Amino acid sequence: MSIATKLPSAEEIALARLGSQELSAVMETNGEAQTINVIDKKSGKSHEVTIPANALNLMIEVLTQLGQGNSVSITPIHAELTTQEGADLLNVSRPTFIKLLDSGIIPFTRSGNRRKVAFADVMAHKKHLEEESLATLADLSALDQEMGMGY
Repeated sequence: MSIATKLPSAEEIALARLGSQELSAVMETNGEAQTINVIDKKSGKSHEVTIPANALNLMIEVLTQLGQGNSVSITPIHAELTTQEGADLLNVSRPTFIKLLDSGIIPFTRSGNRRKVAFADVMAHKKHLEEESLATLADLSALDQEMGMGY
């Protein structure tokens, strides 16, 4: 499920910032569902809508990202991705991503002649890569300190 594929306009950025701030200000911190009022533009009638706290937090995050000028995409955790979608998430080429699949680093299933990858597996690999990068940076920083090259 993809929500937005283009960058927001200046007007959308401004509206998103305001919406994020206003929702954050009234968001209850007890983690329970909240009821909000939505006004129908045509009839002017107010409708009460009860929204789970997790969904409201997600709305605030989406508005925050849009308010920063970012495009937003929502993918269900249990979703299966194409190889191109997986490559995009890892910011690698599709051939590089397929090498990760073929080497067994990221598990996949086949549907006919197409590979399908679980979103959760791609995100787990991404997290692993980030942890490796941070560990390498820490090692380099320690080496810099040992050699007196630190800033």
